Amino acid sequence: MKKKIIILFLVLFILPITSINGEHTDTTKKQDNLPTSFNWRNINGVDYTTPIKDQSPAPTCEAYAICASLETQMQYQLGETYGPDLSEMHLYFYAGGTIAKGYVNLIDAANYLIQYGIPDEGCFPDPHRSFDYPYESLPDWENRTVKIQHWGWVDQDIESIKTALINNGPLVTCIAVWKDFLYYSSGVYKHLWGTRVGGHVITIVGYDDTLNCWICKNSWGTNWGEDGWFKMAYDADLFADWYGHGTGVMYINGVYGNFQPDVPKVQIDKPRFSRTYIFNKEFRYFFKKLPIQIAAARILGKLQLEITTENTNNVEFYIDDILKYQDETAPFTWELKTTRGLHTLEARANNDNSISIDVIDIYVF
Repeated sequence: MKKKIIILFLVLFILPITSINGEHTDTTKKQDNLPTSFNWRNINGVDYTTPIKDQSPAPTCEAYAICASLETQMQYQLGETYGPDLSEMHLYFYAGGTIAKGYVNLIDAANYLIQYGIPDEGCFPDPHRSFDYPYESLPDWENRTVKIQHWGWVDQDIESIKTALINNGPLVTCIAVWKDFLYYSSGVYKHLWGTRVGGHVITIVGYDDTLNCWICKNSWGTNWGEDGWFKMAYDADLFADWYGHGTGVMYINGVYGNFQPDVPKVQIDKPRFSRTYIFNKEFRYFFKKLPIQIAAARILGKLQLEITTENTNNVEFYIDDILKYQDETAPFTWELKTTRGLHTLEARANNDNSISIDVIDIYVF
């Protein structure tokens, strides 16, 4: 038992040092005496991962998987779980991704992180649209970024992946998606039936030799899988090589930058995308085939907005870029008032130093 504890200490606190005087050291080589299990959700009792997110309805999995790894590494470096939230859509679009093509190139995204970095979600929130649209992060986003020093590919064998996972943080991983994966609910997944329906990028956060599986984070919301998580068998044979390097497993490390910018935080809790509201009561979507923008919140009758804020002095509410209401007293709220049809709702949080926004598309009956 004592030997196992010593090995785990070396793995967690000494081996992750990968850069000396700017020279990169390969930390993906196979390592002897690996622990039989490892999980970034439980490092000495601390969960360094961030909550499950939902990328739908856009094919933005690459950006979500990368941010999942970065957010975990940020918390681990600071030694605290403070809930960082990075802007997946900034990384997706600014690195050259398009929803029309259905992806952003992982290599382009990783190189963008080295050169420019990625700001917090408040600079460019995800409006959950199934189409490309004009985009621009808030002014001064460059001073709210997190960058990386290195990235690379991991050999596609169990020991190399384990080593890279421990030494470099959660891994960004390309997988093939089969029809039965869409219906996964629990247990250790291995393809058993159905045709291949596409590809996907997820994040490996751990492994368990007892169950012979990888522990993975998905970006399909908490209603899929094990509250958004899943376990994948070592021999599931899902890893996909989309980039011609013999592997679909990427590590990123050397994370640095403005981990905790002194900016407000704001999140629209009500209404939420892909929900229906009837006189302030929330329901799951129904009548999905109505000719209404996919994922836009549907609203019938009065609706009292609910938002969560931090470090905020006042909140402004906009409809289609026009200021409609300002609240200077927490908890900040507004009874929605607008015309029938499709609109964009924005909540803009202000403090003495900066602003942050959250947006959602809504359809009012």
